[in-house]
Amino acid sequence: MKNVFKILLVSFLFVGCQQKIEPADIAKLNGYWEIEKVVFDKGEDKDYGMNESYDFFKIETDNNGIRQKVMPQLDGTFMTNDLHETVKVRFKDGKAFLDYSTPYTKWTEELIALTDDKLVLLNAEKKEYHYKKAGPINIIDNGKKTK
Repeated sequence: MKNVFKILLVSFLFVGCQQKIEPADIAKLNGYWEIEKVVFDKGEDKDYGMNESYDFFKIETDNNGIRQKVMPQLDGTFMTNDLHETVKVRFKDGKAFLDYSTPYTKWTEELIALTDDKLVLLNAEKKEYHYKKAGPINIIDNGKKTK
């Protein structure tokens, strides 16, 4: 009986500590995100070191926007192409979801955590993608500030 009580207590703490994403939080999604690690459904992690590409999100006030892959350059700019995914933010049952679409497919990811510098997404295969906020890299021009 004591074990059941302990398990219930830990379960309530875990559920209670999970971040609730509010509509006002969605603006934090805008910008450049670099993947740090992927956590698989069995609990294994795959850590990422230096990344050649970032995910760029631009969500408008109507919760519609885009996600695009960009590659940081040494002069502080980003190289990209015209390919992007359309994103719609959806709220359902106290949770936030990102609904993506391209001309070829559609999919959804659950928005697990979102702060000014951290992002966690959960896909249909139960993989958690952990991102950190990223910015331009500028090692040319003697470290002049990049806009």
